This record gives sequence, C-alpha cells and structure tokens, in this order.
Amino acid sequence: MPESRVARVTEIIASSPINFEEAIKVGFDRASKTLRGITGLKIVEQRVAVEDNKIVEYRVKMEVIFILLG
Repeated sequence: MPESRVARVTEIIASSPINFEEAIKVGFDRASKTLRGITGLKIVEQRVAVEDNKIVEYRVKMEVIFILLG
C-alpha cells in the first residue's frame, strides 16, 4: 500500500530589480533555507513597481508546497 503524505502550502512574496525569473529564484532560495520537503511552487501573482516611468522592481507572490515531516 502506498505511503500517505500530508502537504502544506505557505504563501510568500519575493522581489528582484532584474526580472520575474530572478524574483522567483530569490523566493525559492529563501524558502528552501527554512522549509524542508518542498515539492513545488505556484506563481499566484506577478506585479511590477514603477518609479519615474521605469520598472524598478519585479514582484511575485507564490505558494510554496512542501511535505510535512514526522
């Protein structure tokens, strides 16, 4: 019989001045420092911050899915 597992989802927001891909990487790198058993990410929202008619920051809101240990 397959082993039962329970997952949890937590939402984080990350940003980068470079692009959305870098913001996702920043968020994942930070989440992986404190969460174990990450199995996936879901990008919920993408936004940009604008100053003086220029994009100055890329922001992503993401759900981090991880397996609860124990």
